[in-house]
Amino acid sequence: MGLSFCGKNESSYSVEKGVLNNWCFLDALNLVPHVFLLFITFPILFIGWGSQSSKVQIHHNTWLHFPGHNLRWILTFSLLFVHVCEFAEGVSDKMMDTTHLHLFMPAFMGFVAATTSVVYYHNIETSNFPKLLLVLFIYWVLAFITKSMKLWKFAKEKMDIHQLRVCITALLVLLYGLLMAVEVNVIRIRKYVFFANPQKVKPPEDLQDLGVRFLQPFVNLLSKATYWWMNPLIMGAHKRPIELKKIGKLPIAMRALTNYLQLKDAYEDQRTAENPERAPSIWRSMYRAFGRPILLSSTFRYLADLLGFAGPLCISGIVMNLTLEGDAGSTSDKKENHPMLFTELLQNTSVLAVLLFLALVLQRTFLQASYYVTIETGINLRGALLAMIYNKILRLSTSNMSMGEMTLGQINNLVAIETNQLMWFLFLCPNLWAMPVQIVMGVILLYYLLGWSALVGASVIVLLAPVQYLIATKLADMQKSTLEHSTDRLKKTSEILKGIKLLKLYAWENIFCDSVEETRGKELTSLKTFAFYTSMSIFMNAAIPIAAVLATFVMHYFITNTGPSPAEAFATLALFNILVTPLFLLSTVVRFAVKALISVQKLGEFLQSDEIGDDSWRNGEVSVPSEAAKKHRGGTKAINRKQPLRYQMDNYEQPSRRQMRPSETEDVAVKVSNGCFTWGSNLSTLSDINIRIPTGQLTMIVGQVGCGKSSLLLAMLGEMQSISGRIHWSNERFCQGPFSHLEAVEDEAGDHAASKNRYSVAYATQKSWLLNATVEDNITFGSPFNKQRYKAVIDACSLQLDIDLLPFGDQTEIGERGINLSGGQRQRICVARALYQNTNIVFLDDPFSALDIHLSDHLMQDGILKFLQDDKRTVVLVTHKLQYLIHADWIIAMKDGSVLREGTLKDIQTHDVELYDHWKTLMNRQDQELEKDIEQDSQTTLERKTLRRAFYSRETKNQMDDEDEEEEEEEEDEDNLSTTTNRRSKVPWKDCWCYLSSGGFFMVFLMMSSKLLKHSVIMAIDYWLAIWTSNRTNQTMVARSNGTCQVQAVNKSPADSEDSFYLTVFIVLCAAGIALCLITSLSVEFLGLSAATNLHHNLLNKIIHAPLRFFDITPLGQILNRFSADTNIIDQHIPPTLESLTRSSFLCLSAIGVISTITPYFIIALVPLAVAFYFIQKYFRVASKDLQDLDDSTQLPLLCHFSETAEGLTTIRAFRHEARFKQRMLELTDTNNTAYLFLSAANRWLEVRTDYLGAVIVLAAAGASIWGFRCGQPSGGLVGLALTYALTVTNYLNWVVRNLADLEVQMAAVNKVNSFLGTESENYEGSMDSSQMPETWPEHGEIKIQDLCVRYDPMLKPVLKHVNAYIQPGQKVGICGRTGSGKSSLSLAFFNMVDIFEGKIVIDGIDICKLPLQTLRSRLSIILQDPILFSGSIRFNLDPERTCNDERLWEALEIAQLKNMVKALPGGLDAVVTEGGENFSVGQRQLFCLARAFVRKSSILIMDEATASIDMATENILQKVVMTAFADRTVVTIAHRVHTILTADLVIVMKRGNILEYDKPETLLEQEDGMFASFVKADM
Repeated sequence: MGLSFCGKNESSYSVEKGVLNNWCFLDALNLVPHVFLLFITFPILFIGWGSQSSKVQIHHNTWLHFPGHNLRWILTFSLLFVHVCEFAEGVSDKMMDTTHLHLFMPAFMGFVAATTSVVYYHNIETSNFPKLLLVLFIYWVLAFITKSMKLWKFAKEKMDIHQLRVCITALLVLLYGLLMAVEVNVIRIRKYVFFANPQKVKPPEDLQDLGVRFLQPFVNLLSKATYWWMNPLIMGAHKRPIELKKIGKLPIAMRALTNYLQLKDAYEDQRTAENPERAPSIWRSMYRAFGRPILLSSTFRYLADLLGFAGPLCISGIVMNLTLEGDAGSTSDKKENHPMLFTELLQNTSVLAVLLFLALVLQRTFLQASYYVTIETGINLRGALLAMIYNKILRLSTSNMSMGEMTLGQINNLVAIETNQLMWFLFLCPNLWAMPVQIVMGVILLYYLLGWSALVGASVIVLLAPVQYLIATKLADMQKSTLEHSTDRLKKTSEILKGIKLLKLYAWENIFCDSVEETRGKELTSLKTFAFYTSMSIFMNAAIPIAAVLATFVMHYFITNTGPSPAEAFATLALFNILVTPLFLLSTVVRFAVKALISVQKLGEFLQSDEIGDDSWRNGEVSVPSEAAKKHRGGTKAINRKQPLRYQMDNYEQPSRRQMRPSETEDVAVKVSNGCFTWGSNLSTLSDINIRIPTGQLTMIVGQVGCGKSSLLLAMLGEMQSISGRIHWSNERFCQGPFSHLEAVEDEAGDHAASKNRYSVAYATQKSWLLNATVEDNITFGSPFNKQRYKAVIDACSLQLDIDLLPFGDQTEIGERGINLSGGQRQRICVARALYQNTNIVFLDDPFSALDIHLSDHLMQDGILKFLQDDKRTVVLVTHKLQYLIHADWIIAMKDGSVLREGTLKDIQTHDVELYDHWKTLMNRQDQELEKDIEQDSQTTLERKTLRRAFYSRETKNQMDDEDEEEEEEEEDEDNLSTTTNRRSKVPWKDCWCYLSSGGFFMVFLMMSSKLLKHSVIMAIDYWLAIWTSNRTNQTMVARSNGTCQVQAVNKSPADSEDSFYLTVFIVLCAAGIALCLITSLSVEFLGLSAATNLHHNLLNKIIHAPLRFFDITPLGQILNRFSADTNIIDQHIPPTLESLTRSSFLCLSAIGVISTITPYFIIALVPLAVAFYFIQKYFRVASKDLQDLDDSTQLPLLCHFSETAEGLTTIRAFRHEARFKQRMLELTDTNNTAYLFLSAANRWLEVRTDYLGAVIVLAAAGASIWGFRCGQPSGGLVGLALTYALTVTNYLNWVVRNLADLEVQMAAVNKVNSFLGTESENYEGSMDSSQMPETWPEHGEIKIQDLCVRYDPMLKPVLKHVNAYIQPGQKVGICGRTGSGKSSLSLAFFNMVDIFEGKIVIDGIDICKLPLQTLRSRLSIILQDPILFSGSIRFNLDPERTCNDERLWEALEIAQLKNMVKALPGGLDAVVTEGGENFSVGQRQLFCLARAFVRKSSILIMDEATASIDMATENILQKVVMTAFADRTVVTIAHRVHTILTADLVIVMKRGNILEYDKPETLLEQEDGMFASFVKADM
């Protein structure tokens, strides 16, 4: 067949009837515009590309959309599609004998030109050069004219509109016309040509900011739909991890502030003038602020759902037409000559295959677009809600917090749970209205395909939906009970870890381990029920489609007496697969909707709770509230635009402020007249308050505990509700007039700077409050850093020594997430913050409460008297330390919520002698305490010591780690980049193996074999259906060819019996399939459960039996994380991920297997697809993991910021730092939202790509089947089977990758747990059998230490070197020495807690190293420095082994002087001890520890600095008890204060791990230059 433009016929070239009447000439004319466009645009494109070596590198700030951007892309895509149709029509024209180029050449050129036009347009748009668009305008006009001529010719020939050619030409004319209109519109708006002054347009603000990296709103339509702009990020993740810097900032429209203002306006607009008290509806505000995107998303969703039904319809069409073709092929070979009609096009199987492909691509694009829009809106909503809650927190009335109406827990729940519930509801809400439509459509189509029998199948699905809902609610309940048990288990575990040293020394670890195991048992019981319901849910999801298909076809057989045709059967299968998803999801969506309703209710209550009064009076002017309110409305917008406020505060110079002070005549800073204040319950807490605070002086407020001193400070700060009276703050005008509080917070940053320090009060609360930040940030608190001032403040608060102990000095993170400081250290930092701030007024609320006497004196002298008073600042000090009253300029004495006296000390001395005398007696008492206090080693040194210990042990670990790392780094440097990227993209097979083997080999075998069987049976069901239906088709065909008359006779019996045979097998297979679904779903869940059980059990045992050194070098938080977060992931998250992964993988593999078996040609297409899939999943997994980590790591600071703010409300408000904290909250929210948005965009990136791959698989399968069918290979039923399976692949491909990525993240938990399972345990066995030793050992308590060398770890230096000593039975021995001399190490050596690598300790003739640890430790007693009690009863704390009777316990309590106190408690011995023994004082706890040591009647007692943390009185009791009750026992005391061992029989002085002096105390005191003598001198 020859090729020529107009064909071989001469007549084709004749122009006798006029040039325009020649079809060939018209088609040639149609080529002109396309050729014109290509000639002009190609040089421009190449020059453009050449000059800017790569378009990709243009920075995105030049992206600018011309008007009608999206419409142009949509029209161009439609144009491409129509050109394809035109080309197909031209090629398959049956009227011509030769192949005429003019029939399809213009279509092909048109396709090329349309593609070029969109590429050209995109390049013009990115380089913002609109003049070049003129070329496109000319092209559209020419194309429109030439096509119109062709259409006119068709009309003249009176050709029918049903003819495909006419249809296509009309469509093309329409599209060219529309594109022309778009071009005219661009000229009209941008005026780039034909107008004198073209319009200058700047790119949007976001694109000028190089920090904005989230480009979804700004890229072109194609990139929007396919997330092409994410490529560099996702590919780049392979080379180096994604960091926060890389994902940049959010576009303005998505920032929390923008969305907050939208939501707030929608919320406030509902408050009408007639009814200002009416609570606005949150639902309505959400709808007004975020309704439009949700509607857009729903539209996309509807389109996607409707296109989803194209799949089953196309399958039915393809199978039907193939069987007809086969039919027709055997009957007739005649060809009719006529132009192709539109309906004929839809009967062409190849066309249907292409349509199926396009429908799938479009459906998936719309679906992902719908997901993306809802997720973006959900994130925006969450940002807005967080900002709303935060603003409310900053205005919450303090009484709400203190009266317990609003607890911190509730606020944290609002932030962490309720906002997320609403966000998730928004993600799922388009489903609420899309699903019913989808279900109705599906049922209608089923009815159309199979009639009534289909409705039976559908009703099976619908009837089982409520069961699924029921299961979902049960799951939620079980999750709650599991949570309760796991919280309980965690509490116990953390108690064990905190008291691990004591447990090991007393050999109680197994008792406590069993109690944790018991709680874990309860947790596992609820987990079992949880696993059961989960597997039921999975089972329902897998079994319902099988049951529905079974019901349908059985019904169909009974109604029609025959099986279905292949077309009907496989379309039905595909439809049931579509229908199951919405019904399965519906239960989830309904559950989320219910949760969202509750969340909104809680939010509404919170937003309506009481707010603090408007305290504009803090500046002395009471007449400003109205103005303030006006400012407040619009003022909020100023916050975000400028730099954060802290950068703009006036750089402060100390001296200059002094000259600016007003004249000293105005000497009252704050004045309260007739004040009456309450904490909310209308009972006045403070009544009849008349006081004045003199300017620039030191005022002290004194009084008994609970008389209202702190409340008075808060009342002055406006935190209490005022019933009557007024507070007047002197209006110290500097350069400007009065300033209202709201203006100060919300107004322009510049003004803010001027007014900053006037009305803010530096306030240090009694309960110290720290930020999660560095020490320096906590002290400067947003003020500019001034080195000199900072140093002065640190010295005044004696913080330098503490700072030196911290690992990074004052750059160490402290606060909840940072290092735990002691009470005194925290309080000093809070005082330092108040001193550092440059404010006129300083309020200090009992700053000495947690400090010892030396520090208090230092703080008083250097901090308050020198630093603050020199600066002439007004200081108000609440205190109990009356010895400081002599320094006060003004004293306010309080009693029972009112002022008792006010005046100077002299006034009170003369006018109120009684009060003065009362104070004097109190002062004397305090002086005595002072002497005692000086005797004991100060509390501060103790605090510092604990800090030093905590870090010593960690540092040694860090040093070891550093050495390892250095070695690793050296090795790594030799590697190149490729290996690191490989390491990041590898699946952690080792961890998976560890997890599966923990589950038990039988369970793994059961799971894998049942999965394989299940999928084989499901394939068998479908295959059987294909054979059955094909067989029926063959029968009908045979019958037809034999003529009709015999049909009656033949058809009856064999076909019937055959059909019933097929049906029986079909029913059996379906029943087997359903049973196997149940087994697999149960096996996976219970495999997970047994793995979780074993991993936790092993972890607990390993950790509890680890040596003490392990706990010194491993932070407690890290160990607890293994038991909390990681165990939770192993318990609840890995099993469903594993189930989903295995199911989707098996489905995809079985589908590809089935298709390849039916049409082997498919394998050719499979190779490139497999390669593409491999790379997509490889890149995605790495990026997804990084983004997941970023999302997790940015969430914690946000939640902490909220709880921090709620705790420190009074401080923030007193300092007037609300604006700074809001700014910080907005930054944290935006950071977290950015990470989350990128994560969801990455998920869309993956899904679009896997969906398109799936669509290509469908196309390949359809193509291969059709081609194979024509070569006589598969039957119609098998083609249907292949296509149905290909359709399932599109649904499951992305789940394979997503689950793989999730599993990889979750396996990290197994890895972490596994790393702890490698810990060496202590050697509990010992070489001596317990039967070989006497029951009563140690009877006498004789101790020989021979050449003892001890170290904590083989890697470390020895801490005791060749120590020799002999202690006789019943001797009282004191050991002393400086910190780090090895005293405590010696005490641990008695219990074999450290590595004794040389020498030995022999007790009563037995070497302790040979004894089993349990035996050794259970026969000795020790009292530790920190008194540790466990939650439970007093009896449990004294005797957890339950071996003693009550008399013995009471005797022990009597000896410890606790008997009377315990008797008075409810329950006596069974009285409750709270966590850590918090309900007893430190002294009482220490006495309980003494009683505990006495209960264990051991002949050897070791006291390790046991008196360090108790007062003198308790210590005297202890000493007495030890002398009397333990008179006949050997007592070794490690002394903290030397005077406690002066009465001992023997004193050992240690230095650097050696014994320096060893003798009776009297003898040692005679050596005046000896160490012991110098200790005693220092201690006196």
